Amino acid sequence: MADIDASELLPNEHLQQMVAEGRVTQLHRGHQYAEEGDVFEVESERFEVIDVMHRTLGDLTDEDAQREGSEDLDAYRERLRRVHDDFEWDPESDVVRHRFEPVEGSD
Repeated sequence: MADIDASELLPNEHLQQMVAEGRVTQLHRGHQYAEEGDVFEVESERFEVIDVMHRTLGDLTDEDAQREGSEDLDAYRERLRRVHDDFEWDPESDVVRHRFEPVEGSD
């Protein structure tokens, strides 16, 4: 278990705010940015990475999209298109899911 900088996993302040509010509890990224057991802090609250899993975009579900702050998978796809230049949804593209939760007693 290591302390990591939140910005390594959560690339912008808006996303960090959504984590702090409990609206985002996982994040898929193109590469692995944390290990299970790693801890990061957002707004004085500590979070632990509880699961890291290699998947493909085709594995994602509406539930995954909701855990990432989108209404459903279609909204999630559209969000990715807006924030990434030249993004195309390829169901075979490899991604890494990082799931996290608040550390008890951290506030």
